[in-house]
Amino acid sequence: MPLLLAAMALCAGPAAAAYQVEVDAPKAIKDILQEHLDLSRYRDRDDISPDQFNYMVETVGDQVRQFASTEGYFDPQTTARVEGSGDARVVHITVDPGARTVIRAVDVTVTGPAATRSPEQVAEMRAKWGLPAGEPFRQADWSKAKEDALVELQSHTYYGARLASSQARVDPDEQAADLSARFASGPAYSLGPLRISGLRRYPEQIIRNVNPLYEGEPYRVERLLEFQRAIQNQPYFSNVQIDLGEQEATEDGKVVEAGTGASNAQKVDMNADSVTVPVHVRVREYPVNRLSSGVGYTTDTGAQVEGRYSYYNLFNRAWIFDSQARVEQKRQYAFGEIAMPPDSRTYRNSVYASYERTIDLESTDLTSLRTGLKRSRSREKYDTAMSLDYYYDRLQPFGEEAQLSRALVPAFAWARRDVDNPVFPRRGNVVNTQLGVAVKNVLSDETFLRLYGRIRQYIPVGKRDLVVARLELGADITRGDVTGIPASLRFRAGGTDSIRGYGYQSIGTRNGASVLPAKYLGTASLEYQYWFLHDWGAAIFWDTGTATDNLTGVKLYNGVGVGARWRSPVGPVQLDVGYGIQQKQFRPHISLGVAF
Repeated sequence: MPLLLAAMALCAGPAAAAYQVEVDAPKAIKDILQEHLDLSRYRDRDDISPDQFNYMVETVGDQVRQFASTEGYFDPQTTARVEGSGDARVVHITVDPGARTVIRAVDVTVTGPAATRSPEQVAEMRAKWGLPAGEPFRQADWSKAKEDALVELQSHTYYGARLASSQARVDPDEQAADLSARFASGPAYSLGPLRISGLRRYPEQIIRNVNPLYEGEPYRVERLLEFQRAIQNQPYFSNVQIDLGEQEATEDGKVVEAGTGASNAQKVDMNADSVTVPVHVRVREYPVNRLSSGVGYTTDTGAQVEGRYSYYNLFNRAWIFDSQARVEQKRQYAFGEIAMPPDSRTYRNSVYASYERTIDLESTDLTSLRTGLKRSRSREKYDTAMSLDYYYDRLQPFGEEAQLSRALVPAFAWARRDVDNPVFPRRGNVVNTQLGVAVKNVLSDETFLRLYGRIRQYIPVGKRDLVVARLELGADITRGDVTGIPASLRFRAGGTDSIRGYGYQSIGTRNGASVLPAKYLGTASLEYQYWFLHDWGAAIFWDTGTATDNLTGVKLYNGVGVGARWRSPVGPVQLDVGYGIQQKQFRPHISLGVAF
């Protein structure tokens, strides 16, 4: 019960006006005292009686000792004096905290099967102990060290581990604290069969096909999270929960009850050596129809509006029909796909078609039709896809005849995402590669080999800043006429995600007033982002590269500039001003969008 409540029970004297409080203490405890002392908490109230006020002043030393001890100061000296009267009263509190208590010894022990079966895990837990000898004693750090150590045990094999006992013995004369914590590991947990609930229209096989777990493997929280993400990556489910269900049996055959969480670990026979538990999967399905739309703007292709409609149970077989349409000032795009659920190897088979048209882009119009088959797989960090695509393109340079081209392209694509945050990454990289080939007269106008690769590397600097580096390379290798390769498979450079300071796809093969796509592409970028707030930052960058038909005497285009960054609720927003060194001009680059 707060001291003030006891004081109020006296109910003596009339109420007095509010007062001010000034605390003179080291910063380590000053903020705590200013926030939590009764004198501080009730300073704005005008219903405090004189006796209640005097009681808080007289007992403030006891409260200071209580709060200071949480920061390792166990013998503070406190003085309090009151100046003025009425609403002009000021309470001056001066605290000399004395010597701070530091950790003298730490004894962390683990009992149970982990002590003999997993000595390396126990050693790692001790090595990561968050409050080692020599550090100041703080109650918050002491609590966190015990919690983190318990999580270290519970996250791998010993799901039912618990803190059996703990003690912090403080020696005021020596200003030292001796810590001891004993953890009971409980039995080693192994994963059993899946138990799936919540399905109404879709078969269990969808979940079983993306399951990376195998029966009998040791429990690890990372593996359950991997399974959860694999299910969430499927378009059928709005919510996924995975935990350990009730027991199967211990090593010696005893039946025990494991519960559905570490908090229920006391139900397990703690003397058992091991226990096998089923993995319980609970899902909630999306509605079978989904409609979404959005608006956005980019300086590359102008304002845009887009819509998407999906149906998730085509033919009552969990096949997916997906359709998209996007209208921009310089581009129109439409796409339709029918995809099957993932098979036993997590591959998804699909058939699709698309239409894309760019209008008056560097004095060229391009209409591209594409249809194809694809077999793809998306895993924790890797995506792979094998496809067979047919392209039919019509490229119309300004003032010239249209160029018609077609190609049947078997292709392979591979991508890796190894970043700490998929939306706002600070560490890691994203890699994309593509390989395709076409043979003349096999529904193709020219024989060629198409290669493409792109990597974006994120390097953290300090606590907030980062460096972003990008490299992009592409080539259409052929001995024939380049115009026989569909224009959508050739390359141009320039724009927001290419070389800033130049127009969108303005770098390529110059042909009169038009810029045509080229055989080779190479771009690179180096950007430093300074984040002065968590969600707001500034950037400075340098971009370079080219798109050309001839590698001899290559001309590189360079762009430099500055920009602003915002981590908005709907994704990253980027505003840049780039200066194209070769063209000697400034150009804005804006990218933002809102989905609804």
